[in-house]
Amino acid sequence: MCGIVGFTGNRQAAPILLDGLSKLEYRGYDSAGLAVRDEANQVEIIKAKGRLRALAEKTNNGAALAGTCGIGHTRWATHGEPSEINAHPHCSDDYNVVGVHNGIIENYQELKDKLLRKGYTFYSGTDTEVAVKLVDYYYKKYEHTPVDAINHAMVRIRGSYALALMFRDYPEEIYAARKDSPMIIGVAEGGAFLASDVPAILKYTRNVYYIGNMELVRLQKGEASFYNLDGDEIEKELVEIKWNAEAAEKSGFEHFMMKEIHEQPRAVRDTLNSVIKEGKIDLADTGLTGQDMAEISQIYIVACGSAYHVGVAAQYVIEDLTQIPVRVELASEFRYRRLLLPENALVIIISQSGETADSLAALREAKVRGAKTLAIVNVVGSTIAREADHVFYTLAGPEIAVATTKAYSTQLAASYMLAIEFGRVRGVLDEEKYAALIAELQTLPGKIERLLEDKERIQWFASKQAGAKNAFFIGRGIDYAISLEGSLKMKEISYIHTGAYAAGELKHGTISLIENGTLLIGILTQQELYEKTLSNMLECKSRGAYLMALTTYGNYNIEDSADFVCYIPRTDAHFSASLAVIPLQLLGYYVSVAKGLDVDKPRNLAKSVTVE
Repeated sequence: MCGIVGFTGNRQAAPILLDGLSKLEYRGYDSAGLAVRDEANQVEIIKAKGRLRALAEKTNNGAALAGTCGIGHTRWATHGEPSEINAHPHCSDDYNVVGVHNGIIENYQELKDKLLRKGYTFYSGTDTEVAVKLVDYYYKKYEHTPVDAINHAMVRIRGSYALALMFRDYPEEIYAARKDSPMIIGVAEGGAFLASDVPAILKYTRNVYYIGNMELVRLQKGEASFYNLDGDEIEKELVEIKWNAEAAEKSGFEHFMMKEIHEQPRAVRDTLNSVIKEGKIDLADTGLTGQDMAEISQIYIVACGSAYHVGVAAQYVIEDLTQIPVRVELASEFRYRRLLLPENALVIIISQSGETADSLAALREAKVRGAKTLAIVNVVGSTIAREADHVFYTLAGPEIAVATTKAYSTQLAASYMLAIEFGRVRGVLDEEKYAALIAELQTLPGKIERLLEDKERIQWFASKQAGAKNAFFIGRGIDYAISLEGSLKMKEISYIHTGAYAAGELKHGTISLIENGTLLIGILTQQELYEKTLSNMLECKSRGAYLMALTTYGNYNIEDSADFVCYIPRTDAHFSASLAVIPLQLLGYYVSVAKGLDVDKPRNLAKSVTVE
């Protein structure tokens, strides 16, 4: 949520800031703004409500703003309605301090009251203006040093934040601080960058630093200095980002989402190959040992959104292959529950960004309660990755579209490999079954490619559903987990009201919503549950539902019952979610395109949810 970009160096800042913000549009926003200091040390702030193109037009694509030091921001409203006046950057009354902010300041009203008593005035309804003026207050009170001013403000602020600030007395420098909100620092010859996420600066440098929680950074041309909360300078490790700039571009596809759907075979293959070595699963890089796996008494999978749906599917797989009890918890609920975690519990946190606020809080809560923690994340060096006891990195590469596709698929792959290796270590899987499951895993990328080659049938069907008002997804077992993800994909980008239900629950209330023409999508990949789910679908058809069936090759008798059938290649039933999700991703995508919607940036949503 929100995007921050900063640059100081030997080049004009505004075009770089606009380009960086354009790479962060996927994070979700309702307004945007720039602040740039010119050679006369005058700061100019320009803001615009709506899409980034409005800001680009107001600044002539940045050419109208002279100066080589600046900060930019795309805002996702929390405090104060979306408007030009509430857009960032914000400034102190005398323009001494100018800043942008990502996060939520929980005690902003208390701080605002304090500043009002000190003579400050306020023009916006944002918590960010309060933060900027608080820093200004401490700057003037404590010897005019930015690090001291920011440190004092950090101690007073409750909540989450990534702050980027410019000071009039330090015209070619940017200062930044973070607590529970992501920020990275990039360096290149003659320039220094800051951003909320890697794609914003990947075009300019692949050498980055990660700021730790409650740390600060001072950016000067081509260099960065880091400080702890006491103001002492600290050393940070420079990390090389392996992604190339093209990985964050559309590469000829109309939308990032379609590009990322097509990248799934590669992403899944890379994730599998990172762990499968000479026909065996090697989890050494995660830090998990055989003894660790043998001692686990219960597993909790904690996540949000699509990552939670991965957890629901993984629950079935892990319990079946390991005989370990598994619970799946929404991170936003787990963090506030007083669960009695048993001794030797393992809490698995799944997050694409590694910065999801609720998931991070759940991780910290699990550690406080003494549980071992394992993170499945896609972003190297992210906060969740740094704080978890063990890390399993997925290799999806940068995912730009808000609706996740390849991150979901690589998270599934990671979950499968954990289940298989746990099963082997604990003696549930013999060598023959272990080898067979690994061999089948390695066929998944090719089978996903086959599905993508036949996407035109889904496109044709989707074009007929653009006028749908409601849709229901049903399944049993793993098919229910698939239904959850299929439902979310359609609702988040096509704005059609959808629901996912365990098929056996239809008669307990939901079937009352079925009427003539209601779209019902049945998932039938689990052969032992096939007849029961088909029976539930026919109950809906008799009440007027229009049926789409998603099943495996060989179940051709279903064509006598369903109005449209989509087939997936056969695989081990444990892995069916990896194949069945592909047509459902395509279905959501093509319905959204047919309705003329913004596929990559659906309304009200953000890619990385870094606030509670």
